[in-house]
Amino acid sequence: MSDTPNITDISDATAPFFWGIDIGGTSIKIGLVDDEGHTLAFERLPTRESEGPTAATQRIAAVIQDIEGQLGISDKVRRVGLGAPGPMDLSTGYLVAPPQLPSWWDFPIRDSIGKMLERPVSFLNDANAAAYGEFWLGSGRNDQSMLLLTLGTGVGGGIIIEGELVNGTNSFGSECGHIIVDPSPTAQLCVWGGGRGQLEAYASASAVVQRTRQRLTEGAKSSLSGLLGGGDSELTAKRVYEAAKEGDALALEIVDDTARWLGIGITTLIHTLDPGSVVLGGAMDFGGANCCIGKRFLSKIS
Repeated sequence: MSDTPNITDISDATAPFFWGIDIGGTSIKIGLVDDEGHTLAFERLPTRESEGPTAATQRIAAVIQDIEGQLGISDKVRRVGLGAPGPMDLSTGYLVAPPQLPSWWDFPIRDSIGKMLERPVSFLNDANAAAYGEFWLGSGRNDQSMLLLTLGTGVGGGIIIEGELVNGTNSFGSECGHIIVDPSPTAQLCVWGGGRGQLEAYASASAVVQRTRQRLTEGAKSSLSGLLGGGDSELTAKRVYEAAKEGDALALEIVDDTARWLGIGITTLIHTLDPGSVVLGGAMDFGGANCCIGKRFLSKIS
């Protein structure tokens, strides 16, 4: 299923316009929106992490300038919104040490993009930016306080309290994936270098793979056993989901266990924040609300 948004014709758009850029370890998404949030253009670029941030920002600028030229709207674009994974320093506009982007550490990404595009740039943690999007136009638009959790390679978080994002003193606010859900000495260790027992070690796509691999190594019977060797048949969260759809007992156990740990984390956050809504996003949804496994997953979270 494509995540490309519906495109509104420029003739139906409401100026001024704004660029949104989402930096990821695998891809970079670039979107142009109008003042009412309608998408006017969308492009996806490979990150090519090993080439470094300067090459990537040059490609971003080239795409944006090309689209602006085609649409004839350069004078109507007011600002650029930039989201990236942390850790980051929002006050200086630096990416500090994102584990998905090791070649980008200590890079002044906000000012580099601003200089290339000759426009002011608003810089946020990617999950916080996603939370504000849901708060503005999405599932949280009817609430003044909300919590967003993004389930993907890791677990991202975005918190809005009375209309304000929680960014934190050290630009590390709303990192809900790092809350402790399992304090036991044998708790899972986050594969991205986080601490032991963190939500990300249990409820991310990486955690799903890690725990499935662990159970298979221990001798659990499953149709997934043949994927332990890697290569073209790599064990992934999607493969676990597909096995669960076929009724594989281990895959269903992993889905249920992931939901249980996520439920613990969400319950802790609800009692801390008292949000009006909790929104789940990201690619690791086990098929989503319209799929039997996705419905099972969501029902067991609560």
